[in-house]
Amino acid sequence: MSYSTDIQNIKHAVLKEVANFAFDGTLNEKKDDIPYIVIPGIKPNFRCCVFKEREVIRQRVRLAMGELPTGSNSNIEHKSKNIVHVIAEGCEGCPLSRFHVTPNCQKCIAKKCVKACSFGAISITAQGAFIDQDKCRECGRCAKVCPYNAISDLVRPCKAACPVNAISYDENKIAKIEEEKCINCGACVRNCPFGAISDVSFMVEVIESIKNSQKYEEFSQNQKTDAQKTFAIFAPAIEGQFGNNVTVTMLKSALRKLGFTDAFEVSLGADATAYYEAQELIEHKEEGKKMTTSCCPAFKEMIRIHFPEIYNLVSTTRSPMAALSAYLKQEYENCKVVFIGPCIAKKNEIKNFGIENNADLVLTCEELYSMFDSQGIDFDKMDSDIDDGTLYGKEFAISGGVAAAVIKVLEEQGYSEKVSAQKCNGGSDCKKALAMLKAGKFPDDILEGMACEMGCIGGPGIIEDPLVTKRNRAVLLSGATKHNITKNIKETYDFSKIEMYTHNE
Repeated sequence: MSYSTDIQNIKHAVLKEVANFAFDGTLNEKKDDIPYIVIPGIKPNFRCCVFKEREVIRQRVRLAMGELPTGSNSNIEHKSKNIVHVIAEGCEGCPLSRFHVTPNCQKCIAKKCVKACSFGAISITAQGAFIDQDKCRECGRCAKVCPYNAISDLVRPCKAACPVNAISYDENKIAKIEEEKCINCGACVRNCPFGAISDVSFMVEVIESIKNSQKYEEFSQNQKTDAQKTFAIFAPAIEGQFGNNVTVTMLKSALRKLGFTDAFEVSLGADATAYYEAQELIEHKEEGKKMTTSCCPAFKEMIRIHFPEIYNLVSTTRSPMAALSAYLKQEYENCKVVFIGPCIAKKNEIKNFGIENNADLVLTCEELYSMFDSQGIDFDKMDSDIDDGTLYGKEFAISGGVAAAVIKVLEEQGYSEKVSAQKCNGGSDCKKALAMLKAGKFPDDILEGMACEMGCIGGPGIIEDPLVTKRNRAVLLSGATKHNITKNIKETYDFSKIEMYTHNE
């Protein structure tokens, strides 16, 4: 499989080599060889010179090993809690100046651009207006007053993509993430055309854990031993990432071959989240309050950081990842849980949210695919699937799926009052709806927020285009179990012993 962009192919190559050496136990000795393996020879492929390309790869190796990038932009000597980081050497390739004069300039007599600039950055030459970039402070007044729209506003892609304005620039105009604003959604990672922003990986920790854990063959024969177990739990959004013929059972088999003790669908945790969130919604309605969903950690962070006045309206129900992790840790002693999905913000959830008995580690789909590739794991044809979760739990992967599942639970319980929901498709939508909620003008009962457009299938850690994934899922889910959510988590699985509500700190 080859990715559609060189950025993804380079990231995959780095992750694959790190995984290779981690599985072999030689990573510390071989890590310095990886830049030369990924960028052989002396001819540069993308940047000014091969040495700069290798330096970017070296920083990517650090991130793949769970370390922060080095240098002046490395977030204060490794004390950062953030998941997303800028690789300064990669960022230097981006156009640094925001405002430029285009050929539309008519050298007019009014000279409104000159008069609007408070910094003396604009002068008129024989060719037209000229912007001195050393003096320009990017206030934008010149562009606003030009009667011919002759001054272009080139917003850098990372800044344009960030829904919470957490991207700024240092004295060298290298992108800088303002961590007090950042929600770790990964929009900047997906949209940087130079691949200069990336996320810290837990992949090496995962590999070390599965190397030292009980294997599936032993576990299937004796589940109650005190041997170390490492379980993989995969998000509903992973279905469709590997094509329309890779089923849940095939994914579970591949994860077991990779070394996991066993694998489970997070759609089961999604069923539990839907059930308990429905009960919480009833309480909110009785108190005359609105409620927001809590399963998207970036959306939850957006509210906590940028809309703290309404944080009390966030559902306290565990996310699907946290629900299933708690269930497994209750059922099996001495186990670690690894969540796998397209989400970078899930790494922030396990690292900084303080939720008891949550997942221990997180992999993106990109990281999982690199591990599969490094070990030559194929998807074998298997018998028909037995789903852990319902179709409604699986649909948590798309925008609107969470609210639909919550309303389905209310229907199953015979709740008679009308419930209205609004879905937010992406960070900008979330921000607008939250502003309405803060102002007391939000009309619906429940607000479903997903920071990624199209939902989780559009996350920054995907390996397939979201539209292709959506088509693949239509094929795969056509045969999905459509059983009752309430029955699934009350009878088939028993979540009654799990503390399903957390505290919003």
